[in-house]
Amino acid sequence: MSPANIDDASGPLDAGAARPLTRKEIRAREKTSDTGLQGAVPEQAYETGHDVPPPPSEPPAAAASPVPSAPEEHSIPAAPQAPPSIQDVPDEPQPLHDDVPYHDEHASFPEPALAGHQHSAGGHYEDDAQYAEGHHYQEGVQHDDALHHEGHYDHGQYDDTHHEAGHHEFLPGAAAAPVVAKPSKKVRRRRRLLALFLTLAVFVTAVAVGAQFLKPLLGNDKPSDYPGPGSGEVMVTVENGEGTRSVATKLEGEQVVANSDTFLQEFNASGGVLAPGDYTFKTQMKNSDAVNVLLGKDQAKVIYFALSAGLRIGESLQAISEGSGISVQDLQALSNQPAQFGLPATAKNLEGYLAPGEHRYPLGTPAKDILQSLVKITVDELEAQGITDPAKQYEAVIVASIVQAEGGQAEYGDVAGAIYNRLKPNDQTNGFLQVDSAVTYGLGTKSYNFTEEQRQDKSNPYNTYANPGLPPGPIGSPGKTAIDAAAKPKSNDFLYWVTINLDTKETKFSRTLAEHNGYVDQYNAWCMANVGRCT
Repeated sequence: MSPANIDDASGPLDAGAARPLTRKEIRAREKTSDTGLQGAVPEQAYETGHDVPPPPSEPPAAAASPVPSAPEEHSIPAAPQAPPSIQDVPDEPQPLHDDVPYHDEHASFPEPALAGHQHSAGGHYEDDAQYAEGHHYQEGVQHDDALHHEGHYDHGQYDDTHHEAGHHEFLPGAAAAPVVAKPSKKVRRRRRLLALFLTLAVFVTAVAVGAQFLKPLLGNDKPSDYPGPGSGEVMVTVENGEGTRSVATKLEGEQVVANSDTFLQEFNASGGVLAPGDYTFKTQMKNSDAVNVLLGKDQAKVIYFALSAGLRIGESLQAISEGSGISVQDLQALSNQPAQFGLPATAKNLEGYLAPGEHRYPLGTPAKDILQSLVKITVDELEAQGITDPAKQYEAVIVASIVQAEGGQAEYGDVAGAIYNRLKPNDQTNGFLQVDSAVTYGLGTKSYNFTEEQRQDKSNPYNTYANPGLPPGPIGSPGKTAIDAAAKPKSNDFLYWVTINLDTKETKFSRTLAEHNGYVDQYNAWCMANVGRCT
């Protein structure tokens, strides 16, 4: 095969396998050419049939070989129908451009075709048809001056930089190497947004799952309401001026309602007003039922009555009769037989044992069952305070009834302590309690204004000025707070006390009679300023 046919214009090929030359092989050929293989026959000799003179040691001067001025634009000749062969080569070598001599010292070896640009065997740029597909030579496109200078290769500028700088690259044939495109800004932005969304979703999920685990630790796993209707009885006292939030907390603490917050919402939605007093609930009630207890809205469906702390037996029986429809006479007959309710023989009736609060019973409940349940509430509270003997219980109820009548709730413990101090031997009271509330109970009145003669009347068994020790029985129905104070009084050295303001129940304590008389003057001044309140 002719050597001219080995160098195909489409790209450097291996003669044996008709494959493209690798970059390494091309570099090897160039290196061989540079190191002086003068004995090799140059490629140009095969094409022309003449010896190629060696390149001059120095480029000829411009004056020695006049060069016509290059036109501003060179027309590119049309591509030949087929690559030239030895048979088609003219007898004389042709210059690359007009008469400009070819100065490339590598001209003895054919240059490999550049990717996207093909040259004819004579070194001229050919028509667009000779360029690789997709790489046409266009006007206005600036080519690398290192490769193109006045239409030919410049000396020494065709080196490795053109293979790796990204401008030109040797490719097999006319096909261009595939290029992996970098994702566009829009795609990258979408990826970032997707990553941000996924991160946020994972964070929210983690917080939600963590909250479920933390609920029991934070106390947020309690139910919003009990199914009801509840069971048993729980007495809760609403103090004068106490707020609904405090009451709701009490009810939750006593397990009357499941959740103080939801109960408070139910109560506020009812539009009702909270009133002080002792209320009887069941354990584990529905919020709505507990609200009805505080507001008394369920009275029509059940036997309902409310007993205030401090009521005397007659007042309590009257309230029970009105709520249940049972006659006062029937209730009185039962009350006068306290032994059948477990009271000691010293008790004359159920005075002091009819527990204050709101009470509800199914319609048709017998009178004895109603009274028995009221007594049981009081006895259960005494036993809860450690008093189990019926005689001791009775004594504690007497003290509690005096505490209830004589002092404000804030001073119940101190009043109970002073009562027990008076009962002990001392040089001030000599065992006399000297309480006005007991005297008026014996008189059947509620006025603290009684005569000196009444104060000295020993015939009144409840006259604690004339008779030492405790009165023969309770003087009213004590509430839970008063019972607790009587069962566990505060330790003090007080012997006297007096309530100087009947509205606020402010009570003053003293250790001597002289100090006590000064507080009595304050009480009298209040009575003068509030005419009719102390009668």
